[in-house]
Order: sequence, then structure tokens, then C-alpha cells
Amino acid sequence: MTTPDTEALRLLVLVGDLGSIGAAAAELHISQPSASKRLSRLERQLALDLVQRTRQGCTLTPSGVMVRDWARQVLVHLDGLMTGVRALRAQHQARLRVAASMTVAEYLAPRWISRLRGTMPDTQLELDVANSLAVAEAVRHGHADLGFIETPVPPDGVSVRHVTRDRMVVVAPPDHPWARRTRPLSPAELAATPLIVREDGSGTRETLYRALADVGAAPVTPLLELHSTTAVRNSVVAGAGPAVLSVLAVATDLAEGRLIDVPVDGLDLRRPLHAVWRAGLHLTGPAAALLAIAMRT
Repeated sequence: MTTPDTEALRLLVLVGDLGSIGAAAAELHISQPSASKRLSRLERQLALDLVQRTRQGCTLTPSGVMVRDWARQVLVHLDGLMTGVRALRAQHQARLRVAASMTVAEYLAPRWISRLRGTMPDTQLELDVANSLAVAEAVRHGHADLGFIETPVPPDGVSVRHVTRDRMVVVAPPDHPWARRTRPLSPAELAATPLIVREDGSGTRETLYRALADVGAAPVTPLLELHSTTAVRNSVVAGAGPAVLSVLAVATDLAEGRLIDVPVDGLDLRRPLHAVWRAGLHLTGPAAALLAIAMRT
């Protein structure tokens, strides 16, 4: 005996529930003659009379009732199987749009994304690099599924999760006068010195300005305003002037002597790094997986 067609079993269940082959056929979007042929084929396969046809409609025979009840159980499990398969396929073929501030995008996100690729290789991933303000806007308006920002105070209108902490340092080229200092700078001295800074909306700039404001110092006068961490770092290495950057961006330069770390007394330049996503949404699939990876590493 061959295995019954699942659509024929579904048709039998509907005939039993609706009492009509025509109604069952309409439910499955097939013609009534086609439905009658499927039922007849099912009866031949099982060697049982399943449906009793009358002028008023049709009813199931006692054998038909038993087969219908068994078929209903089979279809419930089959539907559960297909739902799970579709969810699994969607997970592996998902598209993930990530927006990250420049420090995160350049020094942390590549490692996170590499680990995500190892567990979800079919995920289509887009990484948009912008300053923290633009990242928050992208998440808020649904242009990114998950964002990473550097601002000390998370923005409104998004869900927020603390990921890790970062530390910023004052850096200068080795021939800068600060390299010969024997005592740390004061916040007032730092604030009075024109610095190479990032643009408005950058988490790096906001962290510096907020730290100075917390100790009563004035905002820094920009010597040069640039739109990427790499551009600021390159300008300092080239001797254009000092800057305040994430230690992630200058660790190699400090170790190899291309830059010096200038101590500052009484100025807290630590900052949190946060993940953000659209308020009210629950992260699932690749977005949830990437957040978990970021928090672990």
C-alpha cells in the first residue's frame, strides 16, 4: 500500500468537518471534480470506503471517521514541521542591517561579525558606518535592525543594552611639547588647547565635551574637525596636533612610539558602548545572535 497524499488527507478532514465535498474543495481552492477524484484515489489506496455520498451532501463512514481522526493528528504534526522548517530557513537566509559608530565599526564589529558568520553563514549582513547620532536615527526610523553607539548617554526612543566600556586617551606626536611634560595636564589646560576633533554627533566628541563640562571646564576649540576616527588618528601621527581618541584606535601607535599618551588629572574619559534597536521590538534571529556575541566578547 502506498503512502496517502497529505492533501487528500487534508481534504478528507475538511469533508468530515464541513459535510460537503464542494465546501472542502473551495477551502483548498480546487475544483469539486478534482476533489472527488482525490477522495476516490484515497479510498482505493486504503481499500476502504471513507465517504458516503447522498443528495443532501456527504458524511464519513465509520472507517472514514477513524481515518479522519488519525489524519488530523498527522496533519497537525506535519504543519508543525513545516512551520519549524520555514522559521529555520528564514533564520539562515535572514538579512541583518547593522549600523555602528566608527570606533565600534573599525575595531570591534569585524570580530563580532566574523563570529556571527561562523554560526549563521547564510545571513545577508549590511554594515553602515556613521557617527553615534546618525546610528541612533537609523535605528529609530527602521533603517537598521541593530546599532552600536559610543555616546555616554543613550538617546531616547530606542531600546538600549550596555555592551562594554571603552576608554579614551589624550594623544600627541612624540615631538609635541606635551611629550616633555613631567606632570599631567589639568582639564583646564586641555580645554584651552585647540584639538583635532570629530564632527558634531560623534560619540568621541560628546564624551570629551561632557567630561570637561563635568569638571567645570570650557569646551575645546577645534583645531581641525574630521569625520572619521582614522582621519583624526592619521592627522595626529602626521604632527598636526593632539587629539582625544579611543584607546582601541591608537593602541598600536602607542606601543610602537608613533604617539604618546598624555595623562590628564581629574578627567574621566571612560565611556560605555551600547547596542540600540527600535523601541518596542524584541530582537530575534541574527540580530539577537550578534548582540549576544558582542556582549560575550
